[in-house]
Amino acid sequence: MRAAVRIPLLGVALVACAWGGRQVYLKVDASRASQGKSARPDLPVPVEVGPVIRGLIRDQRTFSGTLEPKTRVVVATKISGRVERIFLDMSDKVERGQVIAELEDDEFVQGVAQAEADLAVARANLARAESALTIAERALERARALNERGMESESQFDVARSDYLAQGAALKVAQAQVTRSESAAESAKIRLGYTKVRATWSSDEASPAPWVVSERWVQQGDTVAANAPLVAIVELHPITAVLFVTERDYALLSVGQEVKVSTEAYPHEEFLGRIRRISPVFRQSSRQARVELEIANAQERLKPGMFVRSRVILREVPDAVIVPEAALLKRGGQVGVFVVDEAGSSARWVEVQVGIREGERVQVIEVSGVSGEAIRGRVVTLGQQLIDASSKITIPGPSTAPLTSAGRTP
Repeated sequence: MRAAVRIPLLGVALVACAWGGRQVYLKVDASRASQGKSARPDLPVPVEVGPVIRGLIRDQRTFSGTLEPKTRVVVATKISGRVERIFLDMSDKVERGQVIAELEDDEFVQGVAQAEADLAVARANLARAESALTIAERALERARALNERGMESESQFDVARSDYLAQGAALKVAQAQVTRSESAAESAKIRLGYTKVRATWSSDEASPAPWVVSERWVQQGDTVAANAPLVAIVELHPITAVLFVTERDYALLSVGQEVKVSTEAYPHEEFLGRIRRISPVFRQSSRQARVELEIANAQERLKPGMFVRSRVILREVPDAVIVPEAALLKRGGQVGVFVVDEAGSSARWVEVQVGIREGERVQVIEVSGVSGEAIRGRVVTLGQQLIDASSKITIPGPSTAPLTSAGRTP
């Protein structure tokens, strides 16, 4: 009876031991796999590979921005009055000195006439003062001659001299009045000239492109105050694109650097521009710096206010060692790749320094200091977590693009 009971119990114990052993094996196998060890080191690990190529790689950034006119001028009146005529409207071309509007000028015409009449009176008074001074000078000379001969008293001579001095002072007053009247007449003419509002600005005299009216705020017949804006005019060629960049990219930008700009209005076309100004300060709110691009716009296709994307090449390496980004692996705090041997049966670990990233391509430089020359052929892009330097590998399916002996794609 006891033997019959012991046999089933022994079977149960054996099953439990087998199950426990299986669990320990699975844990050990998982641990070895997490450390890059193959659970079956005697079997090759299937991996996928990618080519190592040498060629040009670029570090590019795309920044969003807005187009602004290179220069914007608001034309305003200098006097108050009623708008009699306005000659330009939005999108009209403007030349320097062109009359934009005329204000009612009757009052100013009369002001000029009055000022010129006052000037004529002042000049007549000046002529009379000059004549009186001449007569007083002659009388003084006669009195001096008679006094020297004793034929006239000192008091009479003093009277003649006093009259001469008084006429000299009167002449100076008349001259001052003429100067004041001339100034008043000139001021009246200037105020009359203000009734014709002209487009004036300071810019490059050699600029071939005319300016354009971007906004107009008044209509014919409106009454405007002094310094009231009438129109805004902008310069469209060249045009300015404004970007804002972070500290990471700021140090890689320089004045004169080439930039390619695209916009939604012309999605399949790029416009060439250059960096014109870089702000020396960062905005505290966004921690970004303002960058201005200058873009040729002779045909005026680009307009202020358009949203643009600017593509800038920050760095480029003409003969870089390039691997797929999927080949990078971090192990033991180091970044590296597994380079496949020519037979495709094993791979060796190479620690690398990551350089420029362009899409799914990455520039790598071997840390040992041989400038990447040892990294050639193919690298493991899938399955590298399961292998180490002593692991065998197998590459299932068709191989990747053939490589030349120099490690370059044909």
